[in-house]
Amino acid sequence: MNGPVCLSKQTIRFGFVSFEKKTKNRSSFPRPLTCNFISHKQPSLITMNIKSYLCLAFFTCLSAISAHGHCQVPCGIFADQHRFEQMLEDQATIEKAGKLIAELSGKKDALSQNQLSRWVATKEAHAYNIQKVIAEYFLAQRIKATAKNYEKQLVSAHGVIVAAMKCKQNVDADSSANLKKAILALHKSYEQKK
Repeated sequence: MNGPVCLSKQTIRFGFVSFEKKTKNRSSFPRPLTCNFISHKQPSLITMNIKSYLCLAFFTCLSAISAHGHCQVPCGIFADQHRFEQMLEDQATIEKAGKLIAELSGKKDALSQNQLSRWVATKEAHAYNIQKVIAEYFLAQRIKATAKNYEKQLVSAHGVIVAAMKCKQNVDADSSANLKKAILALHKSYEQKK
């Protein structure tokens, strides 16, 4: 088959797999889709496993599409202040992670080593979040080439990305402080304040 074919209002057939949306008493709440395999003969265990993996891959792709942050439709809904607050919260987490990494690195027990690795991962994730907000929100959508201080905004945005990278590479308090300064400098140039 070339694509999905609607068999009824609640069943979609895609090749050998059909998806049925189940509702209960015409409730307005969506119910999960169930995956059924369509075959004229009894499928083998190998065929069922392959079809199960295909069904799982299909739903994984659907969930990955909807798991991203702010859209690039453009929807016209922007919350710049919220993004700055989010980045400052990420910076505070990076600062705390750096302190705890330094504290836990001297301990050799299993619990401390476990917490150490978790704080390193947390620090990396929050630095990545800041870089993602700058790249996907500010650089892609909000910083316009027609702005009076376009170059200053670009330099400030680049400074935040570099400072976040330095926080990934180091655990010292200076890296975290420089990241906070870079975020505030971007906010100042973005809001066109002197």
